Amino acid sequence: MITLRKFFYKLFDKNKYQELKNLDKKKVILDHYKSNIYNSILKIREKIEGKSELNFLHSGHLGDIVYSLPLIKELSKTHKCNLFIGVGKKMPVKYTNHPSGHVYLDKRIVELFLPLIKNQIFIQKVAIYNNEEIDINLDLFREMPIDIKFHSTRWYIHLTGVQIDMGQPYLEVGEHDEFKNSIVIVRSPRYRNDFINYSFLNKTKDKIICIGLKSEYEDLKKTIKNLEFYNCKDFLELAKIIKSCRLFIGNECFAYSVAEGLKVPRLLEASPDFPVVFPIGDRAYDFYHQVHFEMFFKKLYSETKI
Repeated sequence: MITLRKFFYKLFDKNKYQELKNLDKKKVILDHYKSNIYNSILKIREKIEGKSELNFLHSGHLGDIVYSLPLIKELSKTHKCNLFIGVGKKMPVKYTNHPSGHVYLDKRIVELFLPLIKNQIFIQKVAIYNNEEIDINLDLFREMPIDIKFHSTRWYIHLTGVQIDMGQPYLEVGEHDEFKNSIVIVRSPRYRNDFINYSFLNKTKDKIICIGLKSEYEDLKKTIKNLEFYNCKDFLELAKIIKSCRLFIGNECFAYSVAEGLKVPRLLEASPDFPVVFPIGDRAYDFYHQVHFEMFFKKLYSETKI
């Protein structure tokens, strides 16, 4: 709403008008925070401090769920933890080439994901959400009146006040003998770095496997001539292949979140547009520029010599 004073400034003092607009915007954000968000933060603390069993809800994306696991694993040291996954939550913006279409997660994707999450011993129960009572709604980070372009795992730290050692593994799977010591790549069409080219990988004689979508493989095959494709039966098998690899290369995608959770040797194609994922721990690097990509690949390749 434009008051007479604001209208005057809009006509005669653009700087003052912009200052008033910014003040009004801050007031709206603060009112929303006080009336909605902060009460939820207080209730989360009450649940953590007052209950021995906690029900978590997360409705996706898949990578976002994986990045919430360090929090759940930390709380599992003192609580029985259950995770319920929401299916069919609509996305407020359109994502091109999203595997679940216009929703964060569809049932098909969740059914591929469940075997991996059920394999984590620190989670007592995992299921598709069906109106269970929820103690900690991890989707709340999307409603926070802040810019979420910071490290994904910290979204959940700030919801709960629980501090986490993010350098430790937070996924556990066995190995996949068929692809032991291979180079594994997944390059989603989203969050690509257009400054980067993968053609130098044609120089290596190691087996290079793409375990992403067939369309992602076909796109990468134009650049990496010796690239092979493997269609995983589910995401537990995907994780086992990543666990067994010599090194993993990916951009900000679900498969990279798995590599980060397993703490395998890994390279992240950093996104110039949405930098919310960062390698943490040993034998892990991100890159924006080609020279650094090739330098870090050479370093990891030598460190993982078979």
